[in-house]
Amino acid sequence: MLVNSNFLQQVVITPDQYDWVNSNQPGVIRMMLDRMGGEQARATSLVKYAKGAHFPHHYHPGGEEILVLEGTFSEGSNHYSAGWYLRNPPGSKHQPFSPDGATIFVKLRQMHPSESLPLRLNTNDQSLWTLEGREGKCPLFVSSTETVWLERLRIGAILNTTKMMGLELLVMKGEVDMDGLAYPAGSWIRVPVGHITAITATQANTTIYIKTGHLQGVI
Repeated sequence: MLVNSNFLQQVVITPDQYDWVNSNQPGVIRMMLDRMGGEQARATSLVKYAKGAHFPHHYHPGGEEILVLEGTFSEGSNHYSAGWYLRNPPGSKHQPFSPDGATIFVKLRQMHPSESLPLRLNTNDQSLWTLEGREGKCPLFVSSTETVWLERLRIGAILNTTKMMGLELLVMKGEVDMDGLAYPAGSWIRVPVGHITAITATQANTTIYIKTGHLQGVI
């Protein structure tokens, strides 16, 4: 299966374009953002768990990155509410479920093979945020191949993309303007390497997930 698999093209998906499809587990549905492969795929998705839904115990040979957007996502006795950021490195295994229902942003099989340590960050912890002018930034992960962070922007603030080698963006709160078009919370944007675009916050406390560096060499 191929979904938005040409990484040389810019892609934008807004909430009104969501097309939820069933996964292979009851009570779990997915909105595919990009995908290369079948059930075992390099994929970026929004995943929604119904109350009590779960996956069986399984491995992640290429790693898994998760940002909890709504509800509670659980692994064993560990429960992660909205705002938690998780990285499960290549070769890790878990049995995820949601006791109350959850929506998560997930990236599968996209980690460098050298990544070996799990990561758990609660982005609701304000001590993780740094202020840059009147804006806020919460670093999530940095390596030689990718940089991931959350950014909180005031109205009119412009995200500087000039030094980014391609980027992926998820609007978590508020709204951004890109090339004269407005994109509300829930919008997912992928800008390929070599493209520079102006992204401006149009609402107070607009919060976005940003990843850059990871699109180099992906074709």
